[in-house]
Amino acid sequence: MSPDPATLPPLPLPQGIRSRYVDGINGLRMHVLEAGFETPGRPCVLLLHGFPELAYSWRKVMLPLAQAGYHVIAPDQRGYGRTTGWDPDYDGDLHAFHLLGIARDALALVHAFGYRQVAAVFGHDFGSPVAALCALIRPDVFRSVVLMSAPHPGIPMLPFGSVDHPAQAQASENVFETLPTLERPRNHYQWYYAGREANAHMWRCAQGLHAFLRAYYHHKSADWEDNRPYRLAARTAAEMAKMPTYYIMNLGETMAQTVLPHMPSATQIAACRWLPEDELRVYSDEYQRTGFQGGLQWYRTRFVAAFNAEFQLFAGRTIDVPSAFIAGKSDWGVYQWPGDFESMQEVFCTNMTGVHLLEGAGHWVQQEQPEAVSRLLVDFLQQ
Repeated sequence: MSPDPATLPPLPLPQGIRSRYVDGINGLRMHVLEAGFETPGRPCVLLLHGFPELAYSWRKVMLPLAQAGYHVIAPDQRGYGRTTGWDPDYDGDLHAFHLLGIARDALALVHAFGYRQVAAVFGHDFGSPVAALCALIRPDVFRSVVLMSAPHPGIPMLPFGSVDHPAQAQASENVFETLPTLERPRNHYQWYYAGREANAHMWRCAQGLHAFLRAYYHHKSADWEDNRPYRLAARTAAEMAKMPTYYIMNLGETMAQTVLPHMPSATQIAACRWLPEDELRVYSDEYQRTGFQGGLQWYRTRFVAAFNAEFQLFAGRTIDVPSAFIAGKSDWGVYQWPGDFESMQEVFCTNMTGVHLLEGAGHWVQQEQPEAVSRLLVDFLQQ
């Protein structure tokens, strides 16, 4: 899959952040970035990245958290970066990438560092549902949680009181099936990501992987001026097709083809302070080495009924530890599943202390507006 991590060049990290490896994490040799490690006995915070990102995505908030008195741990999660021991084969062990297993990775990691509990777990993008599961299932360990850019609506309920009154199936539109039937045929990006060819489409795309990532990150950021999200009226194909094509793709197009028309100009790239070329090169070098299939496996698990049924063990459970939500004001991820943003606040998180939508940020909020995010995270921890 990849060379021995010991042979890889060191990551260009800010002074005060170190890279290390932790063996024996549910079969993984996990690569971890760490800050605030110099002082023993500090409370711990765990940072979980999303797709297509890395532990490196937290580089701009780790030092402020460490300066506030915390031991900060950010792993390359299963399927990503310099963490090894996972199967890159599309036909390999998919169950290893089930989100309950990813949450078990998180628990094993904090235990390996000698913590019985952590002050908080912060999850961005696909790291958000993992962080939510950590706080839901093990609130004794994960004492608070911040979800970022991806609201979590909660665990679906099991039929209740149905002995004498059998539950009636609720008719609902399957948007994955109806999007291709629209007058302008469309495809949901998660369905596309679950397909066999998605990895090769991005890894071996015509414009090159570095250019692909530049366009992808730009397209979902506040730098793309057409990112003006709003609440959608219903969870239907017709409503969801109003979102940009990086979420609701044109049927038959690859993701590389989807973002290509939105490649920023040389002037825009030079002006991008939140992700300059040398920092983008970290991502492109890592993904050039590993491909994307490890992260794409997470998406595939969402379409396996047996995996989804495993969540039913926690039906009716809520997140009762202190929680907060942070996202960019220009992030369509907040509204990509109509109703989830509201359910998170009104039902699932019973002790939500704040919801923050930041100006000048799209989907990559902790990279686009790291100072504001750092302030919010430190304030949350100190409440």
